[in-house]
Amino acid sequence: MASYSSRVRADIARWLQAGLIDAATADSLSRDVEANERKSLSFGSILAMMAAVLFGAAILIFVAANWDATPRLARVAALFAVILGGYVGGAVLKARDHAAIGEALWIVAAAAFGGSIALIGQMYHLSGDEASALVTWGAGTALAAVALRSNPLTVASVGIADAWLFLKGFDYYSRSEFPHAFLIMAIVLFAVSFWTRSQAARHLIILSVLFYLVLLVTNHDTLQVAIPLVVVSALLFAASVFAPDPVDRVVQLGGRLPLHALLGFLTGLAMIQFELADESTYNSGFALASVIALAGIVAAIVLAGRESRGLRWFAYLGFAFELAIIYVVTLQSMLDTAGFFLAAAVLLGILAIVIIRVEKRMKGPDAKGATA
Repeated sequence: MASYSSRVRADIARWLQAGLIDAATADSLSRDVEANERKSLSFGSILAMMAAVLFGAAILIFVAANWDATPRLARVAALFAVILGGYVGGAVLKARDHAAIGEALWIVAAAAFGGSIALIGQMYHLSGDEASALVTWGAGTALAAVALRSNPLTVASVGIADAWLFLKGFDYYSRSEFPHAFLIMAIVLFAVSFWTRSQAARHLIILSVLFYLVLLVTNHDTLQVAIPLVVVSALLFAASVFAPDPVDRVVQLGGRLPLHALLGFLTGLAMIQFELADESTYNSGFALASVIALAGIVAAIVLAGRESRGLRWFAYLGFAFELAIIYVVTLQSMLDTAGFFLAAAVLLGILAIVIIRVEKRMKGPDAKGATA
């Protein structure tokens, strides 16, 4: 799929050929697109990151395999040499315009730091568990991200925080504490992401907070978590649609806040629907939640679907999910196996018709503008 800048360049060439703009305007537009084009990772950069991860893993495995045969002082010195060499070497290479390799070395150093925590803890019999080690690893990686102003290290810090949340969240059933501290981690890392200019980290943090809320419903009343999530998501969606520029200047998500808000909105309503779908508690609340969900999906497509294909397709998936859950809750006792397949065929046909009509409606204004 062509990138946005490629499509704009093609449009500029078409406008110039059609006589809609002159050569000077076309040149100015092309230079503006080039100046504001988001620099994405090249294939070489991706390979460098993969090589860095594999190299870090190889170092740690080699050290672990020869752990007993290596003197204790040499072990510690080797680990710190890898960390120091990775960070310093990466900084030097990045200063010499080898950003991809420099960032890759920083990832190696961060991985070595995490491995060092485990190996040194084992060597000196330090007390603690995996969760504590992850907190230390994440804090060290976040500090390195701040010091080096590194986008990949910021993303790595968020990933480590997510690993801690996953470990503590699913360990909740055997312990008495819930990982509420993740919210503090998320706030700190969200602030760090602005300093390191890591939009990817902000997207990941928002998704992680939604995962935290899903875990939270296992510890709290579902409606106490889900209803505020639905309300806040709806407000964020409205703000991002009716005041997109000021809102995006604050959150800096590349105009994708409506997509996150829709995800939060549907996640909250799904929590409510699952809570009210039980046969013993089924009442008009489930129907009301379903109506709100369907209305929200339609509103999202109408208000923001034209500007975001990703939002449209996510709305279609949400619509299909709503049809499925409504069927499971309200119709399962009325249909046998053959009836289920018939109902599924009808529902999929309706879904296809709706999608086709919406897509045509979205393309309609553009086609009229092109022929005008």
